[in-house]
Amino acid sequence: MLPHLLVALVAVGMALAFLLADGRAPTSRALALALSSMGVGIVVNFGYIQMSVPEVVPGWTGWLALPEALAMAAFLEWLLRVRRTIPSGNLDVRGGDGVIRLGQAAALVYLVESLLWPELRVQQFYGAARHGALGFSGSGFWRFAVPVLLVAASGLFSTLLLLNRRPDVSEKLRVLGFVAASPFMLAAFVLPYDYAALSVTAGLMTLLAGATQYHVLQGQRGQFMSRFLSPQVADIVSRKGLRGAMQEAHLEISIVCCDLRGFTAYAQAHPSSRVLEVLRDYYAAVGAVVAEYGGTIKDYAGDGVLILVGAPLAIPDHAKVSLEIAERIRKDCHTLTQRWSSRKGKLGIGIGVASGYVTVGVIGSASRLEYTAVGPAVNLASRLCEQAEDREVLVAPRTAELAGRELEAQPARAMKGFANLKRIYALEAA
Repeated sequence: MLPHLLVALVAVGMALAFLLADGRAPTSRALALALSSMGVGIVVNFGYIQMSVPEVVPGWTGWLALPEALAMAAFLEWLLRVRRTIPSGNLDVRGGDGVIRLGQAAALVYLVESLLWPELRVQQFYGAARHGALGFSGSGFWRFAVPVLLVAASGLFSTLLLLNRRPDVSEKLRVLGFVAASPFMLAAFVLPYDYAALSVTAGLMTLLAGATQYHVLQGQRGQFMSRFLSPQVADIVSRKGLRGAMQEAHLEISIVCCDLRGFTAYAQAHPSSRVLEVLRDYYAAVGAVVAEYGGTIKDYAGDGVLILVGAPLAIPDHAKVSLEIAERIRKDCHTLTQRWSSRKGKLGIGIGVASGYVTVGVIGSASRLEYTAVGPAVNLASRLCEQAEDREVLVAPRTAELAGRELEAQPARAMKGFANLKRIYALEAA
């Protein structure tokens, strides 16, 4: 019993580790439920069945299959939630999700059969390999083996469909770890007592290896991207999955657009290594400000940066926050542009801010997706940024109205696509 008790403790310990590491993520909760259920199943089943193998099996032993059925269903639920965090592009994912639900139904069938025929499960299914080829030939064995194999087949098929989406390396490693671990865990049902614990241990270590690599790579990626993206956005994706966090919506947000003045001439007059260094410092400075205020950088285009304030992370006072972001970017980047400027070229920073209703969502292909915002307010922020002089922040009327701040009004400047705009505002320098 001691080897199986140790294996059960390892399973429960892994469950606690995943909960402590990322307990708010649906994937971590599902995996923790699967591992803890497996640990309980190992203790109650190996402790009673494999150790004693009674000739007369009490009816209540059928309930010992409950943690096993729950573990199989939870592993499939984990796989389903992993699938929902991976972009599917134009692929239809309903078939793969449906197969997982069928596998969970097979786990329920396994439980029902265990309740109806507890003696067959104990005497003919568990440890069938002890009896050689005869152990696998009885009808009692296949009565329980078929639903278990259906669970495994549904997980494998859904995994293959998931891999067809071409997930990134970290996602691929954890699902491949699950696939590689499954045979070891399933074999524990039929292996003799002395080998079952070893098989489960091998499966757990394989699963742990894949999951660990996933979290290491995700941690490295998150540490790098946190310089540019809002940590709150990562939290939403972690809790809701990519699909839930990035659903298309029509809402009012604010947009901040900034770019460097004199950058083209500067790039022509300086070595590319120097230009790249400038861009790195510039992106890092803007990214730090955006992350602090909960905004999201939509994209970088050369020396231009487009920032969304209010999506995907909802910010009720997005207009006010957008002006605060603009002020901080102007202040921080002015200090940097003074340091970067030389006799060969002078740099500055111009900023435009606009607010309005836009459509936000995910666009792209199955291999690459991008969160974007489409609407006149995005274009207006870009046009205002183009018109802004060094250290100037031009603000659209709607933003000024929503922010409730007194700004310096000035006549609208000629901007393509906004001929009817009669007035704009400027944010005074501190």
